[in-house]
Amino acid sequence: MEPVRVLIADDEPPARARLRRLLAADPRVELAGEAASGTEAVELIERLRPELVFLDIQMPGADGFGVLQAVDPAVLPHVVFVTAYDEYALRAFEVHAVDYLLKPFDADRFRTALARAMERVRARTPAGADAGLEERIRRVLAEARPAPAYLERVLVRAGTRAVFLRVDEVDWLQAEENYVRLHAGRESYLVRGTLAGLEERLDPARFIRVHRSHIVNVASIRELHPWSHGDWMIVLRDGRELMLSRRYRDRLPELAG
Repeated sequence: MEPVRVLIADDEPPARARLRRLLAADPRVELAGEAASGTEAVELIERLRPELVFLDIQMPGADGFGVLQAVDPAVLPHVVFVTAYDEYALRAFEVHAVDYLLKPFDADRFRTALARAMERVRARTPAGADAGLEERIRRVLAEARPAPAYLERVLVRAGTRAVFLRVDEVDWLQAEENYVRLHAGRESYLVRGTLAGLEERLDPARFIRVHRSHIVNVASIRELHPWSHGDWMIVLRDGRELMLSRRYRDRLPELAG
């Protein structure tokens, strides 16, 4: 039987070293790699496709819950959360974690968590098969850490990497079914979610809804022109034209500064 591929994601070198030693004692597993940040964890999960991840909740770049939100559900591995704070225990299980290790944990507790995880992996139940998982992750993210006053950056995919995009680099946002496309200069990025959801987290003094499918960065506007039937044409710095629909024409003073 092939060994189970495992990824370690923890920003503390001693913690990674301890997990490495404990995993090395079990011939049923193979260490696929190690990540020292949330951003690196997303990249390695999507590139190495591990079946199981020991995932620290508190990491720079993106915390453990943020990592699960960013990873494509089609390649989402089974997860054992690792953290020093027991307040996250219930939240960990809410997002479909196999188990939860509270630092400092002993070898027996680790073996119990690994055994549970191995059963789940061997049963070949896809970790991302839970239809309500993404919504629970979003709720846990909101409860587990206080949201900033306004969103400052977004984790996006750029080829095989996951990178942070500053929202002030975004010229406009476009709804695309269950996704939102962020247009930043010549580049564009798809993120899961709704335009309304992002609108709630953006600074309303900088980002204004101008259409049911569009939000625009005021700083990216070059010109405004009256159009027909009460509509207005918005011209961005790169020449892109967007329509300010009648439904949102009360936003015109805000667009004009």
